[in-house]
Amino acid sequence: MSKFGALVMGPAGAGKTTFCNALIQHLRLNKRSCFYVNLDPAAEDFSYEPDLDIKELISLEDVMEEMGLGPNGGLIYCFEFLLENIDFLTRALEPLSEEYLIIIDLPGQIELYTHIPVVPTLVKHLTRFGSLNISLCAAYLLESTFVIDRAKFFAGTLSAMSAMIMLEIPHVNILSKMDLVKGSLPKRQLKRFLDPDTSLLDENNQTQQEPRYTDPAEKESVMGGASFNRLNKAVAQLIDDFSMVSFLQLDVQDEDSVGRVLSYIDDAIQFHEAQEPREPNDEIDYTDDAMME
Repeated sequence: MSKFGALVMGPAGAGKTTFCNALIQHLRLNKRSCFYVNLDPAAEDFSYEPDLDIKELISLEDVMEEMGLGPNGGLIYCFEFLLENIDFLTRALEPLSEEYLIIIDLPGQIELYTHIPVVPTLVKHLTRFGSLNISLCAAYLLESTFVIDRAKFFAGTLSAMSAMIMLEIPHVNILSKMDLVKGSLPKRQLKRFLDPDTSLLDENNQTQQEPRYTDPAEKESVMGGASFNRLNKAVAQLIDDFSMVSFLQLDVQDEDSVGRVLSYIDDAIQFHEAQEPREPNDEIDYTDDAMME
């Protein structure tokens, strides 16, 4: 039996959980079934309670207290513990039918899936090498305000590309929180960030004045020096050479925007191809009880 899922990832503050909430709301409004999995052992507040929460198995707070680890070390320990107890996931996901979209919310520490093989190992278990055989798509969120600082934007794009290479599953890359930049950037200029354009850095360097700082230890000198500019251009050229990353726009306040992103996820995992045809009367239940739910 086929299963389908979306792995929601990205740096801290990118709006991953907010996107999960908007996605769940959109699915429910469209009478689609979903199963929400929280794999962030530090997360506490949810608009929609997870159907499966890693904190039922292990929590970051307990690990930091008992093992004397910091936040990053604690997260790595939590995921290694999850891999040793992978039945925790298997037992919950095995009964799900092909009608469900499994939404998996990951923590924001990108080293979990770009620097060490913890999340890649988890993905292999969930997909083709494991018993679940989930058709999985990664949704990588990058905060749209990064476009204001072009060096930061290309660094974030590089992390998205690194995740694509490490995980080896279909990816949908998303610029989140678009409501924060709309109006501050012309639409024509914004399109150049959706398909990252290396010439953006050249324009940025031309508008910058020569740094006034001669002390190499000064932050302004480091961040505005020639070596920093060369590094950014090398990163941008690497992204351009691979030509793998492009972005969708997301505004979680806009139902059409959420639906558009979902359609790309559905296409990536071929969700609709596996669904059984339904009779029109089966799609919507107009009873009072259903309306109250």
